[in-house]
Amino acid sequence: MLARADIGIAMGGLGSDAAIEAADIVLMDDRPSKIPEAVGIARRTLRIARQNIVFALGVKFAILTLGALGLANMWEAVFADVGVSVLAVLNASRALKTGGGSSDS
Repeated sequence: MLARADIGIAMGGLGSDAAIEAADIVLMDDRPSKIPEAVGIARRTLRIARQNIVFALGVKFAILTLGALGLANMWEAVFADVGVSVLAVLNASRALKTGGGSSDS
């Protein structure tokens, strides 16, 4: 039943190996009170991933448009590729901050 659920949560200490394998979230300290924290972390991670996608596509589209008009050079194209990737990694590192509260925007 756990494998067919939208999101499966297993208890790490007391759960069976099969349940842990099938679960999307494993609570290692067997405290169900951690579920809201896990949801907060998931929402924050999804928000950061969406920010990275929108930013990367926006910069690449802008440089592509400028290049088609003859206004962008090779260095700007390199920044649109490599620089945006570095900025996305730095932005994603915010997810490493402890706590999963949704107080950050």
